[in-house]
Amino acid sequence: MMTESEFIRHTEILFARIEDEIDENGWDFDCQAAGNVLTIEADDGTQIIVNRHTPNQELWIAAKSGGYHFSEQDGKWLATRDGSEFFSVLNRVLSEAAGEEIVIRAV
Repeated sequence: MMTESEFIRHTEILFARIEDEIDENGWDFDCQAAGNVLTIEADDGTQIIVNRHTPNQELWIAAKSGGYHFSEQDGKWLATRDGSEFFSVLNRVLSEAAGEEIVIRAV
């Protein structure tokens, strides 16, 4: 288990990586980070919310297709429900929102 400060630092790096990848690849999303939340909005208004839930040390994704919770296990962020990898789910929901393939690789 990470300390709270390690968790926050790690997830801030993850949020920045997502924003940087979106910007560098020119995908049509606007990103807004505020506190524990990264809001990613497509041109049509569709939103994907990535939330850092510090008390449980989880990352959450909220999208049209549903809500997903991820916990860190052996250096990977895996869904608590089915073991899906964080970036796999994020890429899928971003691709659905953009109407094109979006690939952000895990660090």
